[in-house]
Amino acid sequence: PCSCSRKFQKKVEASISKMVLNGGIDNRYLVLAVNILQNEEGTHEKHLIITASQSLENKELCILRNDWCSVPVEPGDIIHLEGDCLSDTWIIDEDFGYLILYPDMLISGTSIASSIRCMRRAVLSETFRSSDPATRQMLIGTVLHEVFQKAISNSFAPEKLQEFAFQTVQEIRHLKEMYRLNLNQEEIKQEVEEYLPSFSKWARDFMHKYNSADLPQMQLSLPSDGNNNNSTCNIEVINSLDIEESIWSPRFGLKGKIDVTVGVKIHRGYKTKYKIMPLELKTGKELNSIEHRSQLVLYTLLSQERRADPEAGLLLYLKTGHMYPVPANHLDKRELLRLRNQMAFSLFHRISKSAIEKEKTKLAPLPQIIEDQQTCKYCSQIGNCALYSRAVEQQMDDSSVPIGMLPKIEEETQHLKLTHLEYFSLWCLMLTLESQSKDNKKNHQHIWLMPASELEESGNCIGNLIRTECVKTVCDGQYLHNFRRKNGDMPVTNLMAGDRIILSGEERTLFALSRGYVKDINVTSVRILYACGFSVLLTSYTHSAVDNILLKLVKFKIGFLRLGQAQKVHPDIQKFTEEEICRSKSIKSLPLLEELYNSHRIVATTCMGINHPIFSRKTFDFCIVDEASQISQPVCLGPLFFSRRFVLVGDHQQLPPLVLNREARALGMSESLFKRLERNENAVVQLTVQYRMNSQIMSLSNKLTYEGKLECGSDKVANALDLEFYADYSENPWMIRVFEPNNPVCFLNTDKVPAPEQAEKGGVSNITEAKLIVFLTSVFIKAGCKPSDIGIIAPYRQQLKIINDLLFHSSVRMVEVNTVDKYQGRDKSIILVSFVRSNKDGPLGELLKDWRRLNVAITRAKHKLILLGCVPSLNRYPPLGKLLHHLNSEKLISFFLCHVLGDFQRR
Repeated sequence: PCSCSRKFQKKVEASISKMVLNGGIDNRYLVLAVNILQNEEGTHEKHLIITASQSLENKELCILRNDWCSVPVEPGDIIHLEGDCLSDTWIIDEDFGYLILYPDMLISGTSIASSIRCMRRAVLSETFRSSDPATRQMLIGTVLHEVFQKAISNSFAPEKLQEFAFQTVQEIRHLKEMYRLNLNQEEIKQEVEEYLPSFSKWARDFMHKYNSADLPQMQLSLPSDGNNNNSTCNIEVINSLDIEESIWSPRFGLKGKIDVTVGVKIHRGYKTKYKIMPLELKTGKELNSIEHRSQLVLYTLLSQERRADPEAGLLLYLKTGHMYPVPANHLDKRELLRLRNQMAFSLFHRISKSAIEKEKTKLAPLPQIIEDQQTCKYCSQIGNCALYSRAVEQQMDDSSVPIGMLPKIEEETQHLKLTHLEYFSLWCLMLTLESQSKDNKKNHQHIWLMPASELEESGNCIGNLIRTECVKTVCDGQYLHNFRRKNGDMPVTNLMAGDRIILSGEERTLFALSRGYVKDINVTSVRILYACGFSVLLTSYTHSAVDNILLKLVKFKIGFLRLGQAQKVHPDIQKFTEEEICRSKSIKSLPLLEELYNSHRIVATTCMGINHPIFSRKTFDFCIVDEASQISQPVCLGPLFFSRRFVLVGDHQQLPPLVLNREARALGMSESLFKRLERNENAVVQLTVQYRMNSQIMSLSNKLTYEGKLECGSDKVANALDLEFYADYSENPWMIRVFEPNNPVCFLNTDKVPAPEQAEKGGVSNITEAKLIVFLTSVFIKAGCKPSDIGIIAPYRQQLKIINDLLFHSSVRMVEVNTVDKYQGRDKSIILVSFVRSNKDGPLGELLKDWRRLNVAITRAKHKLILLGCVPSLNRYPPLGKLLHHLNSEKLISFFLCHVLGDFQRR
């Protein structure tokens, strides 16, 4: 009891600041205690002491009866309750009410339905999401779904169905899948056409009837019908309201996409009832199976987030045109939500942590392996299942595997050595830890739990918006929306151009998500390999890193194919993307697509782009991974499997893979494959000659990091910056020091100026430094420098936002403003760095303690590097202290005096 109490206390303390507890329809309760008692009838009940109060006061009681007692709820868990609360007591039993465990973990209805036969398979599918292989049946199903969805929004006339089928099999995304599976386009089209008569039959049977008596008779009883024993009815589909309706349901902990949302009339005798129902399409055998029906029952729960309870759904088998009504009664919903809770528990407890601190963290076992060889034979997760069993579970003392399944596990893993199993186990643990840290940091649950007004205070939301114009179509699947604030001024926000957001209705929020890194390599090696007739796969972690290489290849007129969405690619590279080539050449047949893939010996994509169909049939002579020192091992390994030889290019003196979780970092997750393979000295080549920086800028990194080993590649590298109108801005001594073309490095010390940092809701900033940065930028442009040749770096996102806002109001465009991390691998003629921090006694920020981050910042400039900051404050950071000592010895630090402040603010 003592250790359990400590475990609960630690669990609550770790998460109480992020918890959002409240009552009402979207309630969230914290479980304070769990007791199992025996009632007067001799059966067991589970009593939960719960609270919806942030102060943990105002306690309530929740009594779980019957099968609800099996819900694996623990003190410290968050739950959602459906039902009635009388006198601060909830009763959840077989006839009334639901308990949702971890309701902010949204699980798809498809996964829950698949857990009926095997919970382990469902958990593995959620954990290893991209491992389900593509099949011919899946492609046929996807095409048929699209044809039906187009028809229900338009027409089921035979000639229109033929047109929709012809258009759909020509779409590039389907051609790519045909290429992956090595299929014949005409055969796929013919197979799709075999279904079309059934589409027409369904439309004739269920749509646009003038007389309800002409509709097929069906059996459907709805809860709202009361005691009416007559379940015979006629169902008429009036219209489709939505296609692929995506719904998140934080009430029930569910998410999903409904194939078609339809308006229906239920005719029973002389009475007609109108309902909006989910219509689920199935292309396989007409099974009317429990999995298919369960999926629809869960979709009725999803639908309640948007509209009245549909009470039932419709299940349509496209091969025959037969449709089944599926009632959603309390028993089915109860059992499916209990399954959902079991699955949520397994996903939440993927890590096993002992209450005793000394015992190390380890992976938890998955749900038990079922002993059903027929089911396992066709399971898409059999490989992952066997690997996890052998590498993780069989190493545990209490491991239990069904005897009949041991030969299958051995068969699936016999090619693996002990070192392979240990590597998998370690990385599975580290990735799970990191995944949990990322989920905690995102706080996605705040989107639906917190009002927009509170989220605005955190700087992550803009609420109270209304759309001002009609939606404009940018291209297929992309739309432009314009919003304005309904009333009041625009709030201070962290949102920036390029951020990914979530848009939702009233009392929901916009939420920003974005990150990235970049680097370039010497393209000579690529040119040589190309000239020798080799095929080359070019890859890196981010789009900008990949494009940085390609921009240099373009100058040499070397052809390449760029994979990835055109909108994420550099504008000058977009015309080389698969998407743009297919559009411009109007590629609508498989032979033309194959010709495109076969005609390029150089293919470029990000490391995460290796699921592209081209890799299913193509192996490259070489794979070059740029910025490899910054890429985690599993991500870096992916592209290497598609090449015969590989080259990793990087610098482990710069930023390593980003790892949020401290425990994962301690276990070694921040070690890149580049660093790991460095142990093989025969395979390592040290590149000490650089062609970016002039010698004085280079000397900074030589002193800070490289122990004097870096050399300039040529005299041209050391050329001074050419500023045509420099003389017009040389009247002040401090400006001469900054703008003098022959003075490549300058540190402006703001110690004598009131330039304090500000800690705001969006982060740390320094408005004085921001204004000075913008002033210097505008002067450089007026003196003859191109805006695109100037880069601005700051370690904090809030500072970037302020600088961007000031640049915008100064009418300065085309100047790139970014974090140190995003500038890795990039270079500019002029770089200005704002260090932001200015407090001589306050707390130290973590970002400036990283010497690798500092090394990146000072090595981005080709000709001129200007650093801004408060020297006494920055001296408290060891890496910066070392740099400042060197700058001071070289007399490269200038005081920015108080009287100058007014001078530059007036300009």
